Amino acid sequence: MVFDSSVVLAWLLHEPGSDAILALIPNAIISSVNAAETQSMLVRRGTEPKAAWRSILSSVRTVIPFDAGQAEVAGTLIRETIPYGLSVGDRACLALGLATKSPVYTADRAWAQLQVGADVRLVR
Repeated sequence: MVFDSSVVLAWLLHEPGSDAILALIPNAIISSVNAAETQSMLVRRGTEPKAAWRSILSSVRTVIPFDAGQAEVAGTLIRETIPYGLSVGDRACLALGLATKSPVYTADRAWAQLQVGADVRLVR
């Protein structure tokens, strides 16, 4: 399964839905783009950078490098996702889900309306 940044943040910040995330962590992967996005958000909130990175790594099984194929898919998804306000990071997450044929977990309810071929699942 693929985690969006919002799932990792929900877990680390003990937000609603975080209790359901614990059981998913051992099988979760995250795009390196989403890991960077999560790192940025944690550091901006005042977390020391190395501690933030360790927290991210403890929240997923593996960080997957963002490759050219995923970049192409993420760029292609702009038309379908722009009405829902998805960022490049969001589209990178979806691209990884599509590439690995894995469900994509998010805390962003707008994703439930997407029709991009990804198996989107909400954690709250």
